[in-house]
Amino acid sequence: MKDALIGVCVIGAGRAGMMHARNLAATAGAALAAIADPEPRALRAASDQFPGATPYGDYRQALQDRRVQAVVVASPTGSHRDSVVAAAKAGKHILCEKPMAVNVAECEEMIAAAARHDVKLQIGFMRRFDAGFMAAKARMDSGEIGQAVLIKSLTHGPNVPKPWMYDISKSNGPLAEVASHDIDTLRWFSGSEFEEVYSMAGNYRCQDARKEYPDFYDNIVMTVRFVNGMQGLICGAQGVGYGYDARLEVLGTKGILFVGQLRQDSVTVCAAESGLSMSAVKSWWDLFGPAYAAEARSFIDCIRQDRAPAVTGLDGLQAVKVVNAGNCSVKQRRPVRLD
Repeated sequence: MKDALIGVCVIGAGRAGMMHARNLAATAGAALAAIADPEPRALRAASDQFPGATPYGDYRQALQDRRVQAVVVASPTGSHRDSVVAAAKAGKHILCEKPMAVNVAECEEMIAAAARHDVKLQIGFMRRFDAGFMAAKARMDSGEIGQAVLIKSLTHGPNVPKPWMYDISKSNGPLAEVASHDIDTLRWFSGSEFEEVYSMAGNYRCQDARKEYPDFYDNIVMTVRFVNGMQGLICGAQGVGYGYDARLEVLGTKGILFVGQLRQDSVTVCAAESGLSMSAVKSWWDLFGPAYAAEARSFIDCIRQDRAPAVTGLDGLQAVKVVNAGNCSVKQRRPVRLD
């Protein structure tokens, strides 16, 4: 496949799906061949935006399209396992958005299907392709701050969760939907696995969910002990309103490094009536747009060059394992050790 274009179908025409579609349409070596979504209105809107992509109301029909060699799974988490396994059986390479699945058993089934049918399976942890995070990892590894001992990561999303996310049994909550990136970042920077977690959570902003979904939380703090002895801290939140906030801090024995900022740009205004003001990052796309584009290029390149994806199914599985342990800790109000 070194010379031929890789035809890709995006499964899921929501915000994430359309972002992937835009990136793939502009990625060298790729062609946006199809878009699949069971919701007619979303599918029509996607077709209007990408008239060259064949619309399918059922992704299984798209898997029969000979022009499709790969898929991007950007549908709700509960559907990931079925979509990925079906795509693997059809011989399609797969980029699956995070969180990979609802539980470890589903992740294992997805990994096994990809291996059995000899297709690539990449997980959508795009921070591994972000220039700032990559530079920070390189400087940490160089020993510039000494030995890293504590990694702190936060993600605060501005939007109130979608109604299907209120059911923790189906979505795994904000720990999965928001903090999966933080979990993967801690694994990446620590070079180790999670040994023990202790999580505290609460619902402070989503009043509509309280009666029907009393277990739902929109704010979570997780402390982490790693197998290699390092420490970690994760803070995840939804519905914060003020902007999209994703930052990382690594404390070492000889220094500290920071990644990310809330400011949208370098403009600061000071006026007599309003005082000092600056713009905040509005969305994940504004902050990580280039990283998503680099992720798409890496996915297409690993297919064309027949190499392993930069972020594998095992990375996705380990994050889901931590999510499940963290939610168990919230429910039982105690530290939880991982296998």
